[in-house]
Amino acid sequence: MARIDFAFGAREKLSQACQTTLRQFLAGRKIIVYCSDLSVLKAFDQKLWAVDDAAFVPHVMAEDPLAPVTPVVMTHRSNVESIVSQDSAEIWLLNLDVQIPDGLQTVARVLEIVTNDEDDKATARARWRAYQGAGHDVHSHKLA
Repeated sequence: MARIDFAFGAREKLSQACQTTLRQFLAGRKIIVYCSDLSVLKAFDQKLWAVDDAAFVPHVMAEDPLAPVTPVVMTHRSNVESIVSQDSAEIWLLNLDVQIPDGLQTVARVLEIVTNDEDDKATARARWRAYQGAGHDVHSHKLA
């Protein structure tokens, strides 16, 4: 089972997602960023280019031929298992969607970012219950 980490209290989801991605990339982790909405992934892509003036975070869409060797891979396909090309103990998933993707058994950890928006919190609670119901190890963190 994967460890699931919910980070509550983000001011803006995509900005926090970019900061989180940068930290995990700098720590040497491979990250899959999932969202079924391509416009959200496109906005994330744009923000990631500008996340830090001194850092470059290599990232591509899952369909790109360089995806197997790129540290950050973005996908809109709900079956993340289909894009895992290395030891799953090394891969983390950042879920930017309101739904839980399939194939979580192929990742070591899932990161969920939750804003103070009531709708966002409500869908996060539903995902929390679903993760718990599936037997995952769920944790909560408060963002400063």
